[in-house]
Amino acid sequence: MSGDRGCEPVVRAAEIAVSNNRALRVVLLGRRTALEAFLSAGHDRIEIQDAPDVVTMEERPSHALRHGQQSSMARALSLVRSGGADACVSAGNTGALMALGRNTLQTWPGIERPAIIKRIPFHDGHCYVLDLGANVDASAEHLVQFALMGRLMAQAVDGIQEPRVALLNVGQEAVKGNEQVRLAGHMLQTREQSGYIGYIEGSDLFRGVADVVVCDGFVGNVALKTGEGVAELIGDLIRRAFADSWYSRFVAALAAPVLRRIKRRLDPARHNGASFIGLRGVVIKSHGNADVTGLVAAIEQAAREVEHELPRRLGDLLEQVEF
Repeated sequence: MSGDRGCEPVVRAAEIAVSNNRALRVVLLGRRTALEAFLSAGHDRIEIQDAPDVVTMEERPSHALRHGQQSSMARALSLVRSGGADACVSAGNTGALMALGRNTLQTWPGIERPAIIKRIPFHDGHCYVLDLGANVDASAEHLVQFALMGRLMAQAVDGIQEPRVALLNVGQEAVKGNEQVRLAGHMLQTREQSGYIGYIEGSDLFRGVADVVVCDGFVGNVALKTGEGVAELIGDLIRRAFADSWYSRFVAALAAPVLRRIKRRLDPARHNGASFIGLRGVVIKSHGNADVTGLVAAIEQAAREVEHELPRRLGDLLEQVEF
């Protein structure tokens, strides 16, 4: 209910998602009359459950914990805890989603805070980046926990035997960075089987030099949204360049298949949906301003994680880790 575009694109995305996947059922939680106004007839795999309250984007996580138990966000997480749903997808308040998710679903032993993790594409593959906004302030110990979870994610999902783990920093030299990053680097360097390769800079994110990149939520969120903005700028510059003259439009027609592939690769909406790793359940955070295409991508991301039994597999791996 609290996404930037309201509930209409959420309903539309649910309709498309169930049409694309016959095994999928969607429960929409929120103010029933508002949701029913946008839901088309004949969707027997979409259910509406009434949730009278809304966690606003401006609401403090502590307030959501105390007063938001009847909100759509809290009710969705409770459904996951009770087994009434396999996953929760939300485009709402990130801090509230983390606080409610941590309180409702709990974290795995050894993990103090969940983190937002997402696959970032580069020329011939992808890397995992975390945290992307759940923890604006993170201690060195938290960064180490994020690194271990990201490494296990790369092993469990991509089958990488020895994932390369790096810390995002302002430089590659050992003396660079704030105290938390330097201490986390030292802790990872002295830890066996951490896969740690050192510091990388922001420009290295898209070069494939690491399989897992770790930072606090402030840095990660800024880096992610900067990358999305650059992708949109590149797309706009290409469109303007090819519309400049009749010859440019002719060349654009010839290059259309290649341009479509590039657009699909760079379009942030098609990569929308980031996981709250560390929770005992699948929780997907959508961009607050996501459109229907982006929300469908987030729902599909949740379905994939359920199919892969990702929380259980990560939990099994985490039980073998010494913190």
